[in-house]
Amino acid sequence: MMAEQQNLKPLIQALPPLRQLVESMDLRARKSLGQNFLFDLSLTRQIARSSGTLSGTTIEVGPGPGGLTRALLLEGATHVIAIEKDPRAANVLAGLSNVAGHRLHLIIADATQSAIWDMGTTPRRIIANLPYNIATTLLTRWLYHAHAFESMTLMFQREVAERITARPGEKAYSRLSVLTYWLADSEILFDVPASAFVPAPKITSSVVQIVPLPGPRFPCSQTALEEVTRIAFGQRRKMLRSSLKNIGGERLLNAAKIDSKKRPQEINVQEFCRLASLYEGQKKIPLSS
Repeated sequence: MMAEQQNLKPLIQALPPLRQLVESMDLRARKSLGQNFLFDLSLTRQIARSSGTLSGTTIEVGPGPGGLTRALLLEGATHVIAIEKDPRAANVLAGLSNVAGHRLHLIIADATQSAIWDMGTTPRRIIANLPYNIATTLLTRWLYHAHAFESMTLMFQREVAERITARPGEKAYSRLSVLTYWLADSEILFDVPASAFVPAPKITSSVVQIVPLPGPRFPCSQTALEEVTRIAFGQRRKMLRSSLKNIGGERLLNAAKIDSKKRPQEINVQEFCRLASLYEGQKKIPLSS
């Protein structure tokens, strides 16, 4: 494997620069696909290294012209599965595919409809510069299958990154914070300035590391937890007795031993799990008036 890796590096480094390829093939970023390309190989290699050892399967979503894809292979990824919705990318990635051989598998598909948790062999990880317009949707979908991944190293706009990693009491604490902490450890590794992208977005981006736990921190149904947090954070300025009124309100909160005057950003994940479990079972377990 080491010899193969050493042989691959000069072949990748001999490929035309990404910017030149994109210009020659007229692969302009499409706003409708949330595309913002990364050409800086030193930056993409930093992202690739931040995930640790790249054995098993590394899944990349939205490779575009292949800036991060090149970096993953240069950093020793055993097998990269790149999922791209834009068919134009296949032409730009053709040269990389030719030199990488069996170590790179390009799939033209919609990642929101792809069961990536079943792809390749374990250990399995995701490393991706996600399209901003579907990043939260993808993460929520993947969290349903968190146990299938060793880690997720993902690029988000800074605001979303803060929501993923926030803790109770913090301004960014949200439904996404609860779902992520319930299933994984997460942290913001570093920021990426807008100037690193083509075209440059109007916001700063952040690379987030998500490491799934062997199982949920607290027992409850994920569907019920998603529903309760969606309702609670949908009216985050209101007291819980008001925002949760349609699903049991004060009765539900009393049964969960939670102060009904609190707001959702004051409730920790364990308390939300108690609420979710009671909400799911309240038809079977009568709540006291």
